[in-house]
Amino acid sequence: MDSKTYTLITGASGGIGYDLALLAAADGRNLILTARSAGKLEHLAGLIRKDSKSEVILIPVDLSEETGVNKLISEINEKNLLIDTLVNNAGFGDFGDFGKAELSKSMDMIRLNISALTQLTHFALQSMLKAGRGRILNVASTAAFMPGPGMAVYYASKAYVLSFSEAITREVKGSGVTITTLCPGPTDTGFAVSAGLGKSLLHHFLPAATSMQVAKAGYKAMKKGKAIEIPGFMNKFSTLTPRFSPRSLVRNMIYSIHKNH
Repeated sequence: MDSKTYTLITGASGGIGYDLALLAAADGRNLILTARSAGKLEHLAGLIRKDSKSEVILIPVDLSEETGVNKLISEINEKNLLIDTLVNNAGFGDFGDFGKAELSKSMDMIRLNISALTQLTHFALQSMLKAGRGRILNVASTAAFMPGPGMAVYYASKAYVLSFSEAITREVKGSGVTITTLCPGPTDTGFAVSAGLGKSLLHHFLPAATSMQVAKAGYKAMKKGKAIEIPGFMNKFSTLTPRFSPRSLVRNMIYSIHKNH
């Protein structure tokens, strides 16, 4: 383990981010973990320190606020920590028609799912490109491949993550830095509950994976430098539907799924 390099994981307090932290620690990585809940981060850090020799640094911030992103970057710079692996996992969704949604929540979603991810990616890339090595894992969703009436901002935010990540994957080719986009389908985490979605019909069409199954697929793909990882055959198949179906059919189908959640 190189004591001078760290893996930064956002949204590490639960779900996929939590499991990615465990995998990185098992891989001998030093960790910088961030999320809003300091208590949950402390619990995770305790488990990691008990089972590994990884150094764990906790920086609890709210990345849906620009001040939170700036605080995270400032602390990393002040402590002179070198990040050679970044996992942009933090994100959330909201269920319901956009016209009836709470605008402040939608804007927080954009700031977290898009703005924070973009800013942290740019921040990490500076040192990675200079060093000639590094890995970035950006967590998107199968939602990135289609419009999402009933969860319009969330689907659009994940489409941004996929498009942005694919573009810079090509830009950094040959630099020693790789960008991987993880696009999971339904996953058993607290996401659906916090989004107000519950068990939608989507979970019947696409059985949910465990967060650890998704985390393992993403971590493995990141280490290989794979551009896009879609865990599960049915999830891969679902992303092909928009390519061969009329756009009107796709948006009507997704809306029906969300409407009958």
